[in-house]
Amino acid sequence: MTNTLPAIDLTVLVLYLVGMVVMGWWFSRRSGTPDQFMKAGGSIPGWAVGISIFGTYVSSISFLALPGKAVGSNWNPFVFSLSIPLAVWVAVRWFVPFYRRSGEVSAYHHLEARFGAWARTYAVICYLLTQLARMGTIMYLLALALAPLTGWSLTSLILVTGGITIFYTLIGGIEAVIWADVVQSFVLIGGALACAALLVFGLPEGPGQLFRIASEHNKFGLGSFGSSLAQPTFWVVLIYGLFINLQNFGIDQSYVQRYATAPNEAEARKSVWLGGLLYVPISALFLFIGTGLFAYYTARPQLLPEGLDLSTKPDAVFPHFIHVGLPVGVTGIVIAAIFAAAQSTLASSINCSATLTLCDLYRRYFRPQATERESMTVLRAATLGFGLADRKSVV
Repeated sequence: MTNTLPAIDLTVLVLYLVGMVVMGWWFSRRSGTPDQFMKAGGSIPGWAVGISIFGTYVSSISFLALPGKAVGSNWNPFVFSLSIPLAVWVAVRWFVPFYRRSGEVSAYHHLEARFGAWARTYAVICYLLTQLARMGTIMYLLALALAPLTGWSLTSLILVTGGITIFYTLIGGIEAVIWADVVQSFVLIGGALACAALLVFGLPEGPGQLFRIASEHNKFGLGSFGSSLAQPTFWVVLIYGLFINLQNFGIDQSYVQRYATAPNEAEARKSVWLGGLLYVPISALFLFIGTGLFAYYTARPQLLPEGLDLSTKPDAVFPHFIHVGLPVGVTGIVIAAIFAAAQSTLASSINCSATLTLCDLYRRYFRPQATERESMTVLRAATLGFGLADRKSVV
């Protein structure tokens, strides 16, 4: 495996990956029961759960795609984020109390009482299939983006990302996932801030040039305010965002399971406010990076390689900037941030899928009175199975 990263960048990346392994080992001592593995015993402080919810929101796709959208268009995707506060208000008003008072860790347990066992099982199977597809997509796109930056092969990147994520999820349970999310979120935000700062102060005429170029090309626009339903107007994206975010907070196991890890309902409510509202400025930061990239390469078009055009290949601009435009050391931080965004989403999906396998399938249809030891065997086997199945599907 040939590495093209400078030694400092490689060291930063390796330190981050080793840190994730150490974190999994550290929390392995407290994940020996099903309650600890799935809910961390309800002992996670609300602020940490909130950052974990934020980490679930952000993936490596968001980290790379939002800047690409801003390079090629404007801030229309930010309208999606503007719908989050209303969705959060609905969640803390109705969803969080409902799930906390039910006492169930599964987001789909209540469907059986309302509609019958078929509804519960159908929802669970749909979720599991969706997560498998999502995890495979994230890992493959991560590998595609990082292969030219690191010099590593697609297979190597997928094996490293998946292997480390499976390890700390398998031995540390949801507690390791949440605290890893906290670390990964700080790495992600730090990498994004570093990129934004370098773009703001990297233009020939200073920060003012960025805003002037962006304004001249309407890069800060939020989209059309027209009434068309066939275009991504402001209103279409806002309504779409509201429904998607209500779905996230209301029926997505990746979010609902977080509510059960907080010590009480008040902390769970706090976590939803923090996780949802934190995504709003960070999504703006991602879009600002894209706007900065547009201004940076408009002012310095000679820095773009032949064949890479701002209008026809906007998604390739940010990876190019990471590769050649960042100082040594910062490149390693940003690559670690992309890894972090991917691993946060993957770990959450794997743990939640294992939880549903035990609660809604194994205990429901095979062994309702399964012992703690038996339940832990199912949880660990499902964690390993979903992780390996996902890696095999993309390698």
